[in-house]
Amino acid sequence: MMAREAMPVDEFERVQEALPAALAANVPGSGVDHVVVGLPSFSVGETLLAHYAPKLPAMEHRYLNALLMLNRIDCDVVFVCSRRPPPEVLTAYEDIVAPAVADRIRARLHLVVVDDIGPRPLAAKLLDRPDLLDEIRDRVAGRVAVIEPWNVTDHEVAVALALGLPVNGTPPALRSEAFKAAGRCLFRRTGVPVPVGVEGVHTVDDVLDAVTRIRSERPDVAAVVVKHDDSGAGDGNTVVELNEPSGVARGSSELRATVAGLPAWYLDDLLDGGGIVEELVVGDEVRSPSVQLDLLPGDGVRVVATHDQILGGDNGQVYMGCRFPADPAYAPELAVHGEAVGLDLTRRGCTGRAGVDFVAARRGSQPWDVRAIEVNLRKGGTTHPYTALRNLVPGHYDTVAGVWRADAGGTRAYRSTDYVGGPGWTGRPPASVVSAVHDSGVRFDVGQGTGVVLHMLAGLAVDGHFGATAIGHTPEHAEELFDAMLVAVT
Repeated sequence: MMAREAMPVDEFERVQEALPAALAANVPGSGVDHVVVGLPSFSVGETLLAHYAPKLPAMEHRYLNALLMLNRIDCDVVFVCSRRPPPEVLTAYEDIVAPAVADRIRARLHLVVVDDIGPRPLAAKLLDRPDLLDEIRDRVAGRVAVIEPWNVTDHEVAVALALGLPVNGTPPALRSEAFKAAGRCLFRRTGVPVPVGVEGVHTVDDVLDAVTRIRSERPDVAAVVVKHDDSGAGDGNTVVELNEPSGVARGSSELRATVAGLPAWYLDDLLDGGGIVEELVVGDEVRSPSVQLDLLPGDGVRVVATHDQILGGDNGQVYMGCRFPADPAYAPELAVHGEAVGLDLTRRGCTGRAGVDFVAARRGSQPWDVRAIEVNLRKGGTTHPYTALRNLVPGHYDTVAGVWRADAGGTRAYRSTDYVGGPGWTGRPPASVVSAVHDSGVRFDVGQGTGVVLHMLAGLAVDGHFGATAIGHTPEHAEELFDAMLVAVT
C-alpha cells in the first residue's frame, strides 16, 4: 500500500484545539457526556511490524484494560481492534467489577472490528474502512470525544481528521524529540544524568572514535552499546565488547573488524539515519526502571507511575513484564527526573503518554547510580497494567514515597507480564485460563481491591502466551498472588 500524503498541519492543529476540553471531560464526576475512542495502533517501522506481525491483534487486546475506566468514569468507550476478542474475555472483565459497572460495560463498550490481521498499523486498516469510520461518527454523535492512541503518526492524524476528533498524543512533527541523540541532549539540558556517550555517529570510523572518547572518561569500560537514532523496543541496539587496552587509539584491528563485521543492513541504517554510542552500564546489580508521564496541553506534566521493567529475550532487551512501583531506593529520583523531562517536552508541544527509560546499577552496598537512556513518546508495555490498577483501585501515585495510595485507604503494588505460558499452550482455550484463575481464588476481587487481572488471552491462539497483572497491598503480596496464579494455570 502506498504511503499516504502528509496531512495539512493547520487543519490538524484546529482539530487539536478540542483536546483540553476532551481531557477535562474524561475525569470522574465531570458530568460531561463524552466518548473515548481507543486506537491501539502499533504504527512502527517495518522491521518491528514484521517481527510482531502474527501477534499484533492479540497485543491490541492488551489495551482492553481501558474499558475498566467505566468503573470510574461515566462515558462511552469505542474500542477499535483488528480481530474481535473472544466472548469469554469480555465476560472476564465484567466478572471483576461490581454488578452495576458490569452492566455499564455491556451498555457502553462498543467494539469496532476491522477484521484484518495483516501486518499493518490498525489506523491504516481503519482508514480503508469508511463504513467503520461512519460507525464511529455515529457513536460519537456530536458529543465531546477524544482518540487515545498507542502512538501518533500520519495514519493516526488521518483518522483524527476523518473523524474530526482530537488525539491525545504527540504530533508526528515532534517525533524526533524521542530519537536517541535528541534524548541525550534533552537529558543534559534538564540536568538528568546519562551514560557517557557520543551522538552523531554514522560510520565505522565514527564508532571507533566514539569508543576512544568514551574510554577517555571511562578507562575501564568493557563494552559499548551502538544504537540507531530512530529506533525503539531494543530494535537497533547492538553491544560491542572491547577486548583491548583503553590506550589504543581508535581501538585495535580486532575491534575495527568487529564493528565492520556488523550486519550490512545495520551499518547501512547507521550511515543513513545516524546513531549514538554509549558505555554499557554494569554493576553487581543492574536494573531497567522507567517513569511514566502524562504530558498535558499547556505545559503541564503528571508523573503517573514508576516501574522496574523485566527484560529478556536473546539480547536481553525484550520487555517481558514489570513490577510497580520501582524500588523505593530510587523511585523518588525517577519521579524528579521524569518531571523535569516532561516539562521540557510539553514546552516543545508534546502531549499524551510518555515514558523515560533508565538504567540503575550499583556495586556492593553502594547507592544506586541511575542514568536515563531513552524517551518514548507513546504508550508502552507498562501502560495496560497501570490502567488496570488506576481503574480498579482508584487513587494516586505518591512520587515522594514511591507508592500507590488508594482512595479507599492503604497502598497497592503489582507484578505484571505478557508472557505467561509458552508454545506448548498454543491453542489452549482462553476459558480454561479464566476458570483456573477463578477457581484458585486469586482472581481480582472488587471488595478487597486485590487479585489477578488477565489480559491478551487471544495470544493463546498465536503462540501460547497470555498476560496477567497481580495487584496486591504490597510488592511482596503482589508476588504471592502472581506465583499463585502461575500454579493455578499450569
